[in-house]
Amino acid sequence: QVQLVESGGGLVQAGGSLRLSCAASASIFSISTMCWYRQAPGRLRELVASMTTTDSTYYTDSVKGRFTISRDNAKNTVYLQMNSLKPEDTSAYYCYADRGLGSAPRTYWGQGTQVTVSS
Repeated sequence: QVQLVESGGGLVQAGGSLRLSCAASASIFSISTMCWYRQAPGRLRELVASMTTTDSTYYTDSVKGRFTISRDNAKNTVYLQMNSLKPEDTSAYYCYADRGLGSAPRTYWGQGTQVTVSS
């Protein structure tokens, strides 16, 4: 059973924009901190942005001011708006949900969506 479904990746020129979406089942979304990770070939997976159920956000330094995470509770969807994209943003992007301590299962991963930024 697929719990997180991502969409919105693609090929874009440097300076362009993309919006990633991650639709989650209601039982996951409503109580989860939702996150976006990325992983480029040969590199470790890194946390890009996260948003709690109380709308607290975190961004890794390299995307601050360019990326925005948001969540639509009515649609059980989290978004990652990516502006001013750079070639170094090229990665597979993964949606991640953390339902918090005491939940089982606690975490879920999406299947990933590729973002390629050409120079």
